[in-house]
Amino acid sequence: MYGRSNRLCAKLSSAFLRKWWFVIAFALSLLVLGALVTFGFTAFIRTIIDHQVALRVGGQSFGWWSRPPVEPIIRIFVYNVTNADEFLNNGTKPILDELGPYVYVQTWEKVNIKENPNGTISYNQKRVYIFNEDLSGGLEDDVVIVPNIPMLSATSQSKHAARFLRLAMASIMDILKIKPFVEVSVGQLLWGYEDPLLKLAKDVVPKEQKLPYEEFGLMYGKNSTSKDTVTVWTGVDDITQYGIIDKYNGRSHQTHWLSEQCNRLNGTDGSIFPPRITKNSTLHVYEKDLCRLLPLSFEKEVTVRGGVKGYRFTPSPDVFASVDKNPNNMCYCPAGPPCAPHGLFNVSLCQYDSPILLSFPHFYMADQTLRTAVEGISPPEKDKHQLFIDVQPDMGTALRARARIQINLAVSQVVDIKQVANFPDIVFPILWFEEGIDSLPDEILDLMKVATNIPPRAKFILTIALFGLGGFLFVVAVICLVRKSHRQSTLHLEGSNYLATASVDQAKKKAKMDNGMSSKSN
Repeated sequence: MYGRSNRLCAKLSSAFLRKWWFVIAFALSLLVLGALVTFGFTAFIRTIIDHQVALRVGGQSFGWWSRPPVEPIIRIFVYNVTNADEFLNNGTKPILDELGPYVYVQTWEKVNIKENPNGTISYNQKRVYIFNEDLSGGLEDDVVIVPNIPMLSATSQSKHAARFLRLAMASIMDILKIKPFVEVSVGQLLWGYEDPLLKLAKDVVPKEQKLPYEEFGLMYGKNSTSKDTVTVWTGVDDITQYGIIDKYNGRSHQTHWLSEQCNRLNGTDGSIFPPRITKNSTLHVYEKDLCRLLPLSFEKEVTVRGGVKGYRFTPSPDVFASVDKNPNNMCYCPAGPPCAPHGLFNVSLCQYDSPILLSFPHFYMADQTLRTAVEGISPPEKDKHQLFIDVQPDMGTALRARARIQINLAVSQVVDIKQVANFPDIVFPILWFEEGIDSLPDEILDLMKVATNIPPRAKFILTIALFGLGGFLFVVAVICLVRKSHRQSTLHLEGSNYLATASVDQAKKKAKMDNGMSSKSN
């Protein structure tokens, strides 16, 4: 063993580097590199990811953002009223039959893109909906009976008007033969049909008060390029602002609500978020039809197709809570009490004063008396009715999403209008939908796996290699130097002993010669 170490030391000193101080310097360099990898590698990788993620025109992430390589699907379920006459005439509980899903495949594209000098980018959103009969549980031509939303919105708004106006409205509805329920196709309910009240309003309402559409449909005008101009931060200068809305139609805040906090728009569209998300993060999503930011909190870790890991974020149970249970929601009740019931959100202020209340499907996380006020709606199930977004935390990209919302109409009884005199105060469910994506393309998932899985492994391997090799060379060099020093000391001592012995021998010889010479002289 000793001989083998000596041979290694001899080989290193003679054939490899020849100077031991250079071996030690090289070993220390490796150890320093190992320390840098340990403490700085993660930050270095994050810098690279941030640079690649930021929206730079011509970059790969910009291309995916401007024209997402996915086909989002929206599934729509319509509540068909099966006993409209009995409900109006006899006051029986409305019976609903949930029809669907009616499935549309979408393509998204951001158009009219404009770079701004302050690190933001503006665009208009283009969406195209194509009905998919194979995935659907019915046809767009299916006929349904649903509440007459334009009529009931008008009567509810007139509840506190002068009595003669309500009587005049009743007469007009009599002449136009307008009834509280309409029979329309699913396609008409979604994309629009001619409504006599809207047609009348077009002719008699002052220009500044006219509605921006001539037909009524719950998704009227959405199958096109939106007129809304959205401005978002690119993240080039500050990655913490990546994808966050700066302005919506030139405004940084809304004007509907009672506080600056509730009027904020600084969320994302739900497809991207600032990177480096933690379990303590709160994500904010802004959707125009919701009229507010929707806060999302961490629920659990998930794994999507391809083994990519992510975090699931969902709305907290008090997001649509009544003001009694969540006083912070008082800012969303500008008209003052009574406010929306527990589990409902009043969007009438941004829906042209139509008494539209949003909830989660089947009144999930809402007061269940709302569901039991009608028949035909099954109890809510978390897996089927929860809204969620699965996000890759390091890159802030949505991996999978389900935006699930139910549209309800708050109907008020108005005695002076005979058409709705028997219509009780009720929250009437109209339809619910789920919109989202199941997975990203393999190309993107593979890049995410490389970006998130390879760096930790590379860091581990580099750390072990640098510390291992550096430590080994340092120890070997020190051992060899110590042994070399010891050998030189031994040689020095042996030489000293030899010189001392030779001196003694010479002294003895000299003494002997001196003795001999003395004897001769005697």
